[in-house]
Amino acid sequence: MSVLERIRSACATVAAQAAHVSVQAHAIDALAATLDPVEPPLLPEERMGGDDEAVAASVLAWNAVNFGSGWFPDLRKRPGLSGARSLAAAWSDHVERSGAPTSAWLAEADAARCASLFDQPHPGPVDDLLELFARAWRDLGALLDERAGGSAAGLVRSAGGSAAALVDVLGTMPLAHDVARHGEVEVPLYKRAQISVSHLARATGGSGVGAFAGDERLTAFADNLVPHVLRMAGVLAYDDGLAARIDAGTRLAPGSPEEVEIRACGVHAVELLSGRTGLSPAAIDHQLWQRGQDPAIKAVPRHRCRCPWY
Repeated sequence: MSVLERIRSACATVAAQAAHVSVQAHAIDALAATLDPVEPPLLPEERMGGDDEAVAASVLAWNAVNFGSGWFPDLRKRPGLSGARSLAAAWSDHVERSGAPTSAWLAEADAARCASLFDQPHPGPVDDLLELFARAWRDLGALLDERAGGSAAGLVRSAGGSAAALVDVLGTMPLAHDVARHGEVEVPLYKRAQISVSHLARATGGSGVGAFAGDERLTAFADNLVPHVLRMAGVLAYDDGLAARIDAGTRLAPGSPEEVEIRACGVHAVELLSGRTGLSPAAIDHQLWQRGQDPAIKAVPRHRCRCPWY
């Protein structure tokens, strides 16, 4: 069973035994009817240009730090942009100014550099997030050196054009090894490893370093926004205690039963939506994530968790 099928199986198991979160089957068809058959384009700050090496390096480096939602209430944001989009825009601007990162540049990352690049005060309220960003970049630099002679395109090609194989490779980095437990069940989720594959495919139109077999089998990218959109649509329901904690802005502990159930049930719900629509789970995820930028949806609290997974 590939890593992608293990994710599906584990999330279905969690959804079946969850104590705090439930998938409301009656709401699936209503939401499915609102989905567009055409996947939304990349956001402006997600577009990466250049040759295969530049695209691979830019995409892998961005998704190495594409997390931090638990810190976003304290993050300095660009006018009109969310925390995630503010960070992505800062990264896009950096690449446009300085070019795609090399493994040597990644290996020298520290919190001060991250603060400058992402326009955050340092010392400041998100210093621990900046330290994680720096560590994630150093880990990526080491992986590129160890597996591909420093080449990001070489690392991608080492997966042999297999989406699942590249998820496995990227998931070896400690801050990308996104595997939880729910009771006796091991629950792999690999949000950032999977979204790296999807981003490469979308940035290249599915050619060159973005050509993957099996990318339609990527699951939803388990974060805190897509489950929130599903909750707002009535597809996910939380028990009273969990709903009250989230609505009050109380952070959830990473790996807690409630946090794992939200992410896993979100993945499983998107699988059900995929079955109704014929759209890939990744295509549905992209639509739901962009819906999550709606001010009416953003006005309602979503779950927050300080972790390197999302």
